[in-house]
Amino acid sequence: MNPQLPLALRWPRRQRFEHFQAGANAAALDAVRTLAVEPGAPWIYLHGASGSGRSHLLLATCQAATAAGRRAQYLPLATLSDHAAALCAVAGSELLALDDLGAIAGNQQAEHALFDLYNRTRADGNTLLFAADATPTRLGIELPDLRSRLGACTQFALKPLDDHERRAVLRARARARGIELDDSVLDWLFARYARDLGALLDLLDRLDQASLAAQRRVTIPFLREVLRAEGRETS
Repeated sequence: MNPQLPLALRWPRRQRFEHFQAGANAAALDAVRTLAVEPGAPWIYLHGASGSGRSHLLLATCQAATAAGRRAQYLPLATLSDHAAALCAVAGSELLALDDLGAIAGNQQAEHALFDLYNRTRADGNTLLFAADATPTRLGIELPDLRSRLGACTQFALKPLDDHERRAVLRARARARGIELDDSVLDWLFARYARDLGALLDLLDRLDQASLAAQRRVTIPFLREVLRAEGRETS
């Protein structure tokens, strides 16, 4: 079965470098910016918890590489069923971003396929960018040579934004849309909704549409109505 590879992915507009709130991750941001446009830059391995911006940085790097005239590809391993086949089928990219690397841990065929891909990419003078939720030594990779190769990459530990930083981002994005989120709305939202920035920005998109349609301000009662309509209201 041919794996569904996102060869012609349209890079999400919101997941660009200019929309990444660096916080404590400024060094990682600078490194992947360089990786996007400089073929000889050191390969990078990003690791961090969910919500730390791993996928955002991988997609932003691919977009920036494409804008610079390089062929880029993003491979979200956690969404693929046949990892070995997907890794063997990858070809033609000057920059390849591999997300959720832990999805292949313990899969002997997939680990060997990634080891071969790593060596092939290096020989061709192209670039790999990795992301996972743990360091190479803690990821569960069983093939020693692959673990060694991954460990040789420049590593950055990504840290999620704290609540103050998330609030600042959400308020700024809302203000850019003409929406004012006062402290009481943000207090209610952060107490009852996911604090992952991506989920919050997705909700902001929906609130923007709903408030325009209803010609209403975003208040706690309005927020309750939107979440109730989506089946997401909490007490």
